[in-house]
Amino acid sequence: MRFGRDRRHKRYVKLEENEEKEKAAAATSEPAGKPAGPEKPAEPEKPAEPEKPAEPDWKNLYAHEKADFENYRKRSARDREDTYRYAEADILGDILPAVDNLSLAILSAKDPEDPFVKGVKLVYGSLLSSLKNHGAEPFDSVGEMFDTEKMEAIAHLPSETVEEGKVSNEAKRGWMLKGKVLRAAQVVVSSGKPAPAEPAPAPAEPPKAEDKPAGTAPGQSGESGASAGTEAANG
Repeated sequence: MRFGRDRRHKRYVKLEENEEKEKAAAATSEPAGKPAGPEKPAEPEKPAEPEKPAEPDWKNLYAHEKADFENYRKRSARDREDTYRYAEADILGDILPAVDNLSLAILSAKDPEDPFVKGVKLVYGSLLSSLKNHGAEPFDSVGEMFDTEKMEAIAHLPSETVEEGKVSNEAKRGWMLKGKVLRAAQVVVSSGKPAPAEPAPAPAEPPKAEDKPAGTAPGQSGESGASAGTEAANG
């Protein structure tokens, strides 16, 4: 009998333990019907990291930079040299009109032995010498082929003696300064031989006078002469 009671007692204790466990589990869990809390926002995806650029070729870049700097140094030296070399071009160009006027005065002088003309020649010669010392010299263009870099055409005229495309006359002399054009020559370019003149048309022949009837007085028609003869016969 005792063994039976112990067995029932153990079963009862076990049931109580199961109930306590269920109550404890219900207390810790959320009650049924309770609304669920707000969901946490999804974390944004992290952007993919950009690929690292390839390592530049420093040796090649250095070679390019060095070449560019060397070209810049040479170009600067050349520009500086040209500036020093042709700095006087403006002043020399302003003197050329005076030289042209002196040359025209000498050419138009009636008496080359006149003391005044000789003085003008001395001034003209000293100016030419000074220009030459600074590297400025005139150049001839008459009879030469027309050069667009050194000459400026002011007219195209036919010529009996100068070939087509060559300079037949010079209106203003050209000048060079150390290998560069200081002033272009103003020239007349030949267009070749002139076209042959067309023969003049023959003059028209005057109209021939008509034959007058015999016995007709000058200025009198044939009918008037005939009537005059009839009146004489009736009389």
